[in-house]
Amino acid sequence: MLEVNDISVRYDGRDALSGVGLAVREGETVVLLGANGAGKTTLIKAMNGTVPVASGEIVLNGRSLGVLSRREIARSVAVVAQENETRFPVTALEFVLSGRFVYGGPFGWETDEDVSFASQALQECDLAEFETRLMNELSGGERQRVVLARALATNARILLLDEPTANLDLAHQAMMFRLVRKRCDEGSSAVVITHDLNLAAEFADTVVLLKGGRLIASGAASDVLTAENIKEVFGVDVLLDAHPVTGGVRVTSVF
Repeated sequence: MLEVNDISVRYDGRDALSGVGLAVREGETVVLLGANGAGKTTLIKAMNGTVPVASGEIVLNGRSLGVLSRREIARSVAVVAQENETRFPVTALEFVLSGRFVYGGPFGWETDEDVSFASQALQECDLAEFETRLMNELSGGERQRVVLARALATNARILLLDEPTANLDLAHQAMMFRLVRKRCDEGSSAVVITHDLNLAAEFADTVVLLKGGRLIASGAASDVLTAENIKEVFGVDVLLDAHPVTGGVRVTSVF
């Protein structure tokens, strides 16, 4: 569905990404891990076509991203950015409906189908009672869930999520990952940035480790989340064992 082929991205003469490649396949959840400044957000932006690549190519559904219009990209790719710029005096329902622009006319002329998709997305994000609440009246965590609902309402087949659990409590963090996993089980795909290695281990099909704009490791969590890799990327020592319920790898920092 989405292929990143040996791309580099440069800012002010420096490489923010260098020679990065990965594939996002149908039904797959890919989690990007790395320290601050590793290039995770830049990679998400490149995959959405909002920052240009200096070399390499990104291919969406068999076509180069560079030849597609913003509307064509938005029909296939939905983004959940880090929670910001969402304190507008519009209702939660209106904000979620704005994600449906690729299917019809200008904002404000939504169809009954658009409203149905938006209402369902708000319900999935535990926001059914928030439809008429203004965005600037919501807490940071509530706004973040509305932003996720907006992405879900687009019905895009690829979700790009940049730290979507920021400001969320533990229950809603798990809810977010379950929603994304459910969409992937139904044929969508997701790329998720998170700092929680244990959530990544439980939900990811593929874990990608980045450091300094370069890909350090990519593969199953059990293969990628080794003590050596984590030490190289994050500079911390960890203990690894098996989760007592799922059997997946579990990471504990050593202080």
